[in-house]
This record gives sequence, C-alpha cells and structure tokens, in this order.
Amino acid sequence: MAAAVIEQRPTPAGLGRRIASGLMAPFLYKSTGSEADEYHKWYFNTMVWKRTTWMGVETWKSVSDMWNYQEILVDLKPSLVVEFGTNQGGSAMYFANVMRQIGQPFKVLSVDVTHERLNPIAQRDPDVLFVESRSNVPAIADQIRDLRKDYPGKVFTILDSDHSMKHVLSEMKLLRPLLTRGDYLLVEDSMLNGHPNLPGWGPGPYEAIEAYEQEFPNDYTHDVDRENKFGFTYAPNGFLIRN
Repeated sequence: MAAAVIEQRPTPAGLGRRIASGLMAPFLYKSTGSEADEYHKWYFNTMVWKRTTWMGVETWKSVSDMWNYQEILVDLKPSLVVEFGTNQGGSAMYFANVMRQIGQPFKVLSVDVTHERLNPIAQRDPDVLFVESRSNVPAIADQIRDLRKDYPGKVFTILDSDHSMKHVLSEMKLLRPLLTRGDYLLVEDSMLNGHPNLPGWGPGPYEAIEAYEQEFPNDYTHDVDRENKFGFTYAPNGFLIRN
C-alpha cells in the first residue's frame, strides 16, 4: 500500500521569514554593476548566439534583444520591416511570424549582398522579400520608397550587415530621407570595438552612430528604456526613434 503524501504547509513564522526575505533581497543582494558586461562577454565569447535558431533556421541574435524587438513591433505596429543583413534568414522569418500575429497587412524586406547562406525554409516565407544586393545603394532606397507606398504606416528598420563604421554610416544616411517621425531604427552589433566586446575591432556601428549624430543631431531620440530593459544588448546606443 502506497504511503500517503502529506503536504507540509509553512508555519506562520516560516511564511513570515520567506516574505521578509523576498522583500529584503533587493537591498541585501545588490548588483555590483559588472554582471551585465560579464554576461555579455560570456554570451559573445561562447558563440551561443551562433547556435540560436528560430523554427529551425539559424538566427545570430541576442535572444533578449529578439524578445525586445517583438515588444517594439507590437507597440509600433509597423507596415514595413526592413532588415539589412539576411544571413540564413532566421530573423526575417521571426519578424514575419510576429507581424502575422499582429494581424495587419505588412511586408518584410531583407537585404544581403549574397544569398549563399540563405536557408530554403526562410526563403519560402510568403511575407518576406529577400533581395540580393548591397544595402547602401540607390536601388534599395527606391525599393523602400515603393514598399512604403504599398504598405503605408510605420517602419521598423534593423541594420545588421557589414559592421564597419563607414558602411553603417552610409546605411543610416541612405535611410535618412526614407524614415519619418515615429519610425524605429535598430543599429545592431554596436557592442563591437570594446562596447564591451572585441576591443580591437576598429570603428564600427557604435562609432557610426556617434558620427551620424554629430552631423544630424536632431534626427533621432534614443529609446534608453528599451535599450536597458534586459541589462545587455547587441545594440548599445542603437535603439533609435525618428523625430
């Protein structure tokens, strides 16, 4: 005969200690301020981000960033998502999946200089337009203009292609006349060149943002709350809302 399982409930005194412990924890176990950077370095150096997939397709992103992006998409409800840097296509699929849940007409435009790595699973997504091209050429600007006519509304744009300062700056300048008030721009991989990863990388996305803002200081407002929400991001200084 099986022994009876007796549920043991905490005594009033024990319950009180638990409540007190929970209330005091933020004061007793304060952050040293280094945890986010150390976790960020671990996340990057172990290359776990290269082993992250969406629906079976590699998606080289921070998973906390991806969660943040879907919250932004739900709040913004854009009609057009523009991605510079396709790679295998996992993130383009992800954006399309989120947008379908939002439930309004949309298109995802994903641009990359080569489709050699593009996964056929992603390529079959009916709501993603994959374009093989450099991202900073006039033909891409024309395509975005045309898509804005077909899908009027807000635009969510993410830069994740060539991570050199010169290239990212050229992408930001290409987008300048294309984005309007309230549109969202994410400049990814600004954590390179010591922010806090790969200090020897050389000027990259972070420095491109700085250079752009020196030239056009009133174009964007930094969405600091979003940037800081999960403690670390692959886009430091790169959560931008068009003014």
